[in-house]
Amino acid sequence: MSTESPWPLLGGGGETPPTAAGGRCPNCTYPVTAWASFCEGCGAPLLPTEPPPPPSTTQGSAQTRRLGVAAPVVTCPLCGGTIDADGYCQTCGAKAPSRRDHLEVSAAAWLAGVCDRGVAHPRNEDAMALWAAPDAPVGVLVVCDGVSTSSEADIASQAGVDRACGVLAGAALTATTPDAEVADLLVRAAAEANAAISEATAVEGPHAGSATFAAAVVLGDAVHFASLGDSRVYWLGDDGNLLLTRDDSVAQEFIEQGMPRAEAEAMPKAHAITRWLGSDATDIAPRTGSHRPARDGWLLVCSDGLWNYASEPDAVAVQLAAAAADDESPLAVARRLVVWANAQGGHDNVTVAVARYPVRLEEPVVTGATEEGDTIDG
Repeated sequence: MSTESPWPLLGGGGETPPTAAGGRCPNCTYPVTAWASFCEGCGAPLLPTEPPPPPSTTQGSAQTRRLGVAAPVVTCPLCGGTIDADGYCQTCGAKAPSRRDHLEVSAAAWLAGVCDRGVAHPRNEDAMALWAAPDAPVGVLVVCDGVSTSSEADIASQAGVDRACGVLAGAALTATTPDAEVADLLVRAAAEANAAISEATAVEGPHAGSATFAAAVVLGDAVHFASLGDSRVYWLGDDGNLLLTRDDSVAQEFIEQGMPRAEAEAMPKAHAITRWLGSDATDIAPRTGSHRPARDGWLLVCSDGLWNYASEPDAVAVQLAAAAADDESPLAVARRLVVWANAQGGHDNVTVAVARYPVRLEEPVVTGATEEGDTIDG
């Protein structure tokens, strides 16, 4: 095969870029299309081996849209041209904004969340899924943080939250469901999330898609939770502030040996996790538990993009109180916590999902923007 580019715009001298053999970047193994000029994972230049297909109006799944197999027609916000299936404008070459960069969801008047790319990262590898029963004090919050060393971290996290939330929301839970039954369901949700991640990402190799897992279920007067990795569940209330989950991380191991939390979490490799979900995971059973609040408060499920800047429960509670000072609606609180995390540097993707306790079903649902121009109601 000739190494000369069949598309003139890609010529111009210099070292010829490599081709993407097997549909993956030869530099970082991130999935790419045969017509991609650059790898979206690491930015390395690539030599296309096929011309791009014409735009399709078929939506397809999240994964096929990402890989350019069946992409909708998208207009470039800069020049009005057509965004190609690889995510770049055919006219000016600009990369289209990702639908994953900023997501806001109000599942109910008492339950909402925000998932944001942050400041420093080029893409959002966090994902969030929320659900609330329309006429009962029952809700589900799931957060997955894609492991940044895996090439398909964003696909893994989205597949994980979608499957886990579906399992939990479809279980017909009620306020009288026994604790042991809810715990078993959370374990099954994690297993299903692991299967979904394995199905959606590369099965073999050192960079297989993987993600953390944190989930909470509100059932009447009880809060049930589960976690793997270092995404967390907090209870922040008038009866005290608690970190309900235990990290699976290098920092946590030192904390359990007596090192102060602040010191342990500031160590090199402190955020290296010891358990996760993904095709290369060996232990996917999350720790589970339950908490019955005695007074009013907030349930918070978040990625480390938030707790990087306020780890201790009391420190998180201070920020939540500040976020709720002018508007106690869950969506407003989640928004302000994300804004605060980004103001501290936004060095990671940040996801904040909150539920106000006790559940008050009579309040109107707050509408939140899922991205620029779109809204979603619970």
